[in-house]
Amino acid sequence: MFGTETVKERLKSFGYEVKADDEFALTFCIEKVRSTIKNEINWQDVPEGLEHTAVDMAVGEFLLAKKTFAPNDLENLDLDFAVKQIQTGDTNTVFATGEGTLTPEQRLTSFINYLLSYGKAEFNSFRRIRW
Repeated sequence: MFGTETVKERLKSFGYEVKADDEFALTFCIEKVRSTIKNEINWQDVPEGLEHTAVDMAVGEFLLAKKTFAPNDLENLDLDFAVKQIQTGDTNTVFATGEGTLTPEQRLTSFINYLLSYGKAEFNSFRRIRW
């Protein structure tokens, strides 16, 4: 089962160090994602096959909240590293197209949208019928 430590490590890989006052927001984002996935697939908890997707969604929720309410906290986020390219297995997503015309905020928004939506198609593989 994914938890705060996994999400903290994922955030750290993008250059964001979680502070003590981030704990509540981080826990809230994790529980929000957990609830969303459980409601979508009708399971009691997030299955092992969706944990990586859940971690990225929680990171996306957290970064979206930070971008909205405390944008200065994201100044040290390495957008050049995080937004140019993401490769998972055979899938390669490149955000560098038009990079010169995108502002850092637009690149951050694009990256957050990717984190929030990538892997949602996998929900169908785990969906259970509700009676």
